[in-house]
Amino acid sequence: MPEEPTQPAQSQPAAGASTKKYVLVAEDDKFYGNVYKTKLAKEGYDVAVAADGVTALKLARERKPNLILLDLVMPIKDGFETLKELKADSSLKDVKVIVLSNLGQDEDIKKAKALGAVDYVVKANVSIQQMMDMIKKYLG
Repeated sequence: MPEEPTQPAQSQPAAGASTKKYVLVAEDDKFYGNVYKTKLAKEGYDVAVAADGVTALKLARERKPNLILLDLVMPIKDGFETLKELKADSSLKDVKVIVLSNLGQDEDIKKAKALGAVDYVVKANVSIQQMMDMIKKYLG
């Protein structure tokens, strides 16, 4: 019965539905997706991984995450489009989104922040432990 935690009562806030914070990882790289899923689960978070933007939006609408780690370069719907749709959705616009990408150009960083990302991290410049510390900071 491991699937029960993915179906909280949607009429209640996440804190009322579960004591665990829920993190959605939108990442098409299986290695990164698995690393974050494993590390976050060990820290006591509920975690889901989506390999593309369409799936990420579907999962976010099924269960509102406390935080989304969002890659920019993904198939079907990229991270910019996914972020734009998240922030346009009245039920998801307040979800914190950390962009986690290999794109490090100033224009990409500015665009992601303008679309509503709370932070922007270049994968190559940060360790998994540094990311875990950042995630904990944003989740309180």
